[in-house]
Amino acid sequence: MLLPESIQSLITALERLPGIGPKSASRLAFYLLRAPDDIAQDLSVALANLKANTAFCQECFNITEAGRELCEVCDSSKRDGSLICVVEEALDVLALERTGGFRGKYHVLQGVISPIEGIGPDDLKIKQLVARVANGIVKEVILATNPSMEGDTTAMYLQTQLKPFGVHVTRLARGLPVGGDLEYADQNTLLRALSGRQEMS
Repeated sequence: MLLPESIQSLITALERLPGIGPKSASRLAFYLLRAPDDIAQDLSVALANLKANTAFCQECFNITEAGRELCEVCDSSKRDGSLICVVEEALDVLALERTGGFRGKYHVLQGVISPIEGIGPDDLKIKQLVARVANGIVKEVILATNPSMEGDTTAMYLQTQLKPFGVHVTRLARGLPVGGDLEYADQNTLLRALSGRQEMS
């Protein structure tokens, strides 16, 4: 079936989003076509504002409002500047903030080292992290990259870059999830749970 160009161009644009295949893109496009005008209009305005009204923090590279040099976390005097948690993406900051248990600051790499995708250290915000640590205020850097091959490679690279500064470099603990059964855990998860075991108090 031949579709009008406006619908086909929307489907093509939606397909470029992560996790959206041709069928999902088609369903979304036809939903928007049938939906009340205000839904499509609100989406259009939100997409236009997304780029116009957001920027990156000049210190940690998290997302912030356009016109602000620092994000709320970096600008807060209540946060511990001697403790930096390094994450891959801004969504990781949201996940950690939801816990309410971290009172330090962040550094968003905006990706991970991935030779397959042609992403090297110079494509990430690594030099900026090293510069933050070099100022002598930072005492501990928590490497909170994902437990994947790329995340581990990035964490190891960061460790070598930060070693000359004598800063304490830690990695998020890994192991069994709450409510998980041993029989369903993969071998790597079990090995990490064993090596990261803690004394009961």
